[in-house]
Amino acid sequence: MNTVRPSIRTILPTRLPRALVALAGICCVATTHAADIGTVQQLDQREFRLLSEDLGAALSYKPLIPTAPLGTLGFDVGVAVSGTVLEHRDLLKKAAGGGSVPGTLPLASVRLDKGLPWNFDVAVAVGQVPGSNIETSGAELRWAFIPGDVLVPAVAVRAAYTRLSGVDQLQLRTSSVDLSVSKGFLLFTPYAGIGVVQVHSQAQGIATLQKERFNLNKVFVGANLNLGLINVAVEGDRTGKNTSYGVKAGLRF
Repeated sequence: MNTVRPSIRTILPTRLPRALVALAGICCVATTHAADIGTVQQLDQREFRLLSEDLGAALSYKPLIPTAPLGTLGFDVGVAVSGTVLEHRDLLKKAAGGGSVPGTLPLASVRLDKGLPWNFDVAVAVGQVPGSNIETSGAELRWAFIPGDVLVPAVAVRAAYTRLSGVDQLQLRTSSVDLSVSKGFLLFTPYAGIGVVQVHSQAQGIATLQKERFNLNKVFVGANLNLGLINVAVEGDRTGKNTSYGVKAGLRF
């Protein structure tokens, strides 16, 4: 099974501010782009694989939350936007019938994380690429086997799943596992993790294209700022060859 190894140097936090400012502009103009996927039959097998790598990285689950558990009564609800730099923008354009496609694919989402007993957390997210038929839904289950305290960082394992919808010609889903760590310092909590994403991609009604299944290695770093009820998280992610940046704002109880 093929894997693509990321480098954490490509997502160092010093690159986050510039990328996050760019995200706002990307989402504002995204509705002017016609990125509806509807001509997948124009791709050959190699191109289909490369497109699947881009979409798998873009639509796979992004934590956007520190590792420490929320607690039985805790929850975190927010809206998020992420942007993934496309390695093969020309292939998404080809699969979208020649429509204009941004070099960084934006994804807007609504997310809810809920704490459970025994240091477990669950989360759900639904999102859409603005101006496109690309929609996604996902969920995660996280267990902090070291919940962390004033001196000890929190360490957790996560299993997550996402599914593409809205595109008749394409079925794509991702499943992922990762190990992450975070440590709070007053209102500020940095976090980081490493894992693997498995991508399943299959063209619908196109006999010339075979299904693809492959793994992408993943690393991510982020930081959370909690101001009472108001909560803001920023994150950089490298999945396979694709770099993503994201920001989430919302409420935490």
